[in-house]
Amino acid sequence: MTAPAQASGSAWNVLRHHDFRWMYTAQGISFIGSWMQLAAVNWHVYQLTGDAAALGLVGLVRIVPIIVLSLFGGALADAFDRRRLMIITSGLMAVAATLLALLTLSGAATLPVLYAFTALLAGLSAFDKPAWAGLLPNLVPRNELAHAVRLNVVLIETTAVFGPVLAGLLLARVDVGGAYLLNGLSFIPVVAALLVVRAQPLPGAQRVPFSLGAIADGIRFVRATPMLWSTMVLDFFATFFASALALLPIYASDILRVGAEGYGLLFAAPAIGAAVGALGMAQLGGRVQRQGVVLMAAIAVYGAATIVFGLSSVFWLSMLALAVTGLSDSISAVIRNELRQLLTPDHLRGRMLSINQIFFLGGPQLGEFEAGVLARAFGAPCSVITGGVCTILVVALTAAGVPMLRRYRAGDALPAPAPLPAVSTSPAASGD
Repeated sequence: MTAPAQASGSAWNVLRHHDFRWMYTAQGISFIGSWMQLAAVNWHVYQLTGDAAALGLVGLVRIVPIIVLSLFGGALADAFDRRRLMIITSGLMAVAATLLALLTLSGAATLPVLYAFTALLAGLSAFDKPAWAGLLPNLVPRNELAHAVRLNVVLIETTAVFGPVLAGLLLARVDVGGAYLLNGLSFIPVVAALLVVRAQPLPGAQRVPFSLGAIADGIRFVRATPMLWSTMVLDFFATFFASALALLPIYASDILRVGAEGYGLLFAAPAIGAAVGALGMAQLGGRVQRQGVVLMAAIAVYGAATIVFGLSSVFWLSMLALAVTGLSDSISAVIRNELRQLLTPDHLRGRMLSINQIFFLGGPQLGEFEAGVLARAFGAPCSVITGGVCTILVVALTAAGVPMLRRYRAGDALPAPAPLPAVSTSPAASGD
């Protein structure tokens, strides 16, 4: 099969579409809150315990609900109105984040409470993220989908700059509960935007009844599409081995000795690099031709920069190394996300994206747990350096074992997957 025709020019042109622009702005506010909370929880846990293993356990607490619930979330996104599903999940996440803020400000946020609310928010995201990614193609014309995907990566990466920096300022000057409260408030614009946008169903799109069989169909589709499956596996193992973010409180407090504000800057450094990479990819549009080579080279650079960070005891060098990890990761993320959206029929989109979420989030979150355990036994630098080396080895093995991915160029014909699962004739899942 071949990739569909894509619009030329800058990806920013897609913002002329009213509904996409509304949702893009609202999601930007929400993403800032989510990144802020992510940084705040890690700092909060380390301040309560001073234990690397307890810090690594945050990643495990986040990923278990996602692994358990993501497949159901993807099936729901294909079975029901994705816009209404997002209204429900965003509202529930607003309530959960606000409750955590109130408990923290009252002094009742113990370690089990932090773990419980972290798990709850992660579980809700397992339903929210497939719905949002599945809704995206209904906000822009089909030939501009690649542009929308690139801008979505830009959104994720640029908001990841502001969220941790804002968290660092709040942690240093106010209270960690303030970060949680702002995250709760950040969901309000999303709900407001969802109430006014009118997503357009894709031609021929159909709703798939929710069932275990529908979930199995999604898994079979991904496994039968080598370009999807190989990028997901590569993404999982690369981020599993090179998950340095969980150990940043240790680096900020004990190795670099830069305090809460320095921690916020360290946490934001990968996002600064990622924002540069994502903005560059958005501006380049579809002009990156040897996408398979670029994808693998970017992940190898990610591993090498992780090694540099692990070896560094100088703040500016650590910042630079983390920025390079973000830059390289965003380049590979743009290519991976374009492939996945363009190769997936709309009635399977939610399920494909939910499977991808398990790999995309499972790698770094399980990697955070592994990094915490290894850091407790051998020290944080050993944990980080080992992860970077293993990431480079994973890229080498993938390049040798999946030549199709290594040789892929933009616009190449791709092997068709196995026959797609049959769908019902009910209305599209993304309408009003």
